Amino acid sequence: MIQTEDIKDFKAGNLTQQYKYKSFLPNKISLQWIINSPQLLSKLGEADRYLGRLDSFSELIPDIDFFIFMHVTKEASVSSKIEGTQTSFEEALIKEEDIHPKKRDDWQEVQNYISALNQAIKNLDKLPISNRLIKKVHHILLQGVRGKHKLPGEYRSSQNWIGKSLKKAIYIPPTHQEIPNLMQDLEQFINAEVLEIPIAVPHLIKIALVHYQFETIHPFLDGNGRIGRLLITLYLIDKNLLKRPTLYLSDYFERNRRDYYDNLMLVREKNDLEKWLLFFLDGVIETAKKSIQSFNDILALREKIELNSLIKLGRKQKDGKKLIDALYKNPVMDAKAIAKALNVHIATANRLIKDFEKLDILKELTGYKRNRIYAFEEYIGIF
Repeated sequence: MIQTEDIKDFKAGNLTQQYKYKSFLPNKISLQWIINSPQLLSKLGEADRYLGRLDSFSELIPDIDFFIFMHVTKEASVSSKIEGTQTSFEEALIKEEDIHPKKRDDWQEVQNYISALNQAIKNLDKLPISNRLIKKVHHILLQGVRGKHKLPGEYRSSQNWIGKSLKKAIYIPPTHQEIPNLMQDLEQFINAEVLEIPIAVPHLIKIALVHYQFETIHPFLDGNGRIGRLLITLYLIDKNLLKRPTLYLSDYFERNRRDYYDNLMLVREKNDLEKWLLFFLDGVIETAKKSIQSFNDILALREKIELNSLIKLGRKQKDGKKLIDALYKNPVMDAKAIAKALNVHIATANRLIKDFEKLDILKELTGYKRNRIYAFEEYIGIF
């Protein structure tokens, strides 16, 4: 029989004595959680409404898949930035050979995140959010980057910690021996309805709790933060709260980084789950509003370009339309990439680029006479 627990009575876990240090052993969360807090219920209702609006709005956007790539790239660059990478959103859009050699390792980490998220979304068709899927995503995330020696695709087999050293750690997660049971409990909680376990917890409360618990378990030697944030988007898609991956909380967590970490620690130290849940729901509301605004801005920009700018190209309008569609998918391109995307000669591509510069659609980034790179800056600016 599944235990029922009120959110206000949440007990995070206990410190357990190890050799010369104490690790935190979280309690299992696969329970029927009851919410009686008026403030939390009100915030949950608001977050549900805005998430529903975003999902409905995204269904109305023509060719929305053009724009999903930009959402994913921004999420990848911001989520990786939280972990210390220096690749900007604009740099993440550039080809590897055009990135300064000293920046390529960070650039690759962002590209791995994009690959991991895209692959995970594809796998959701045949694989639920599970330990198997989480490990597959982690393996992609750490391929060929600085965490490549830290057991990609495998849960840790040693103690880890958050801080400069074990002695000065801000937080010490459970020992590696506890991980299998804790992650099995987490998987069960995520998939309760599929497993026909009588747990009916509102989805946004559930994923907030899942994110907290995952970060508390910290099951990998590296990449826990990125996987934990990626799980939020996967959950929203898997449970059909979103039909497309259009909401990402990494930007909200980055801009409120201190509150993010403080609220997670408050749960562990003071059992204050409600404050974390309110913070998380505020993030959903704020981010959904911004995503809706971004789509509105994209529609306005698209209308302006296609009705006012491209018409000035005369007989070149057809190629102009092909180029603008290519730029929605990848707003930073060189002449070779544009020629390939349009299936035209390089000379034709260069003439069209000049037309787009005159129309203030494209801007050259390098200042070079050769190997020039062009950006659809107004579009990038929306993100």
